[in-house]
Amino acid sequence: MADPAARTPDVKVALSTASVYPESTATAFEIAARLGYDGVEVMVWTDPVSQDVEALRRLSDYHGVPVLAVHAPCLLITQRVWSTDPWVKLQRARAAAERLGASTVVVHPPFRWQRQYARDFVSGIWRMADETDVRFAVENMYPWRYREREMLAYAPEWDVTKDDYRHFTIDLSHTATSRSDTLAMLDRMGDRLGHVHLADGKGSAKDEHLVPGRGSQPCAEVLGRLTRTGFEGHVVIEVNTRRAESAAAREADLAEALAFARHHLGRSAPPPGAVGTPPPGAPAPAPAKTSGTGTGAAGEPEEPPARQARGARPL
Repeated sequence: MADPAARTPDVKVALSTASVYPESTATAFEIAARLGYDGVEVMVWTDPVSQDVEALRRLSDYHGVPVLAVHAPCLLITQRVWSTDPWVKLQRARAAAERLGASTVVVHPPFRWQRQYARDFVSGIWRMADETDVRFAVENMYPWRYREREMLAYAPEWDVTKDDYRHFTIDLSHTATSRSDTLAMLDRMGDRLGHVHLADGKGSAKDEHLVPGRGSQPCAEVLGRLTRTGFEGHVVIEVNTRRAESAAAREADLAEALAFARHHLGRSAPPPGAVGTPPPGAPAPAPAKTSGTGTGAAGEPEEPPARQARGARPL
């Protein structure tokens, strides 16, 4: 990493739109504004609004909450979102990031059964990174486990530090699930660390995405290192709130996660609503419009955006 004497006191803390599931992408912007997050990371998935760049731009403008990162649709549940071709997905994620002013595209390594994509992945990511100022930050994953058996589901490697990428994302729920030495992985990433998914875990085979501070991961120490090492990326709260008993309980968890991040980054948290709250009487953003035909095309929602996407899990 950079000079240990350097400090980065103003690392931005964003909310992943996946953190509000089973609520919608639109709800994530609203919550991020109300709680005072610095921005959002858009998880592109089955919610049509998450796939529609113009709808996202309207939400960002209305709430005053910038899109800081775009998570490409590379989950099992998003195999047909935007395209079935993984390179087309990354091209569309890059275009979305450029249009929305986001600095980062988060991408997972390929599934092992995506053989040609996996063979070309490292060189292809470098090629795409050379074509844009947007960072392609490849995220650490984990072996799938059932009881004492492991399945290596990702290629070339779930431990992305074993391959040569320009930028990495470290996810602290994934380090828990893989039972990795988190600080050693952080050291291996070095100054190529471009993005952080802040969550926690206890080492379960399930990818837990706990609120930071509720598991076994060195979340506070990781954040402390960021402030001392000239980190220039973003910290994104990516936690699982789907079992929250109420909307208020969900927001309490997300407020706690934000306060944890800001405290350990050496930042004071603004009062809820101080960042991004629309002025009284501001018009609501227009609903998403149909953007075309074909696999994964975003269409006009049949319900209010906050009620979209209850049938699949982003985390």
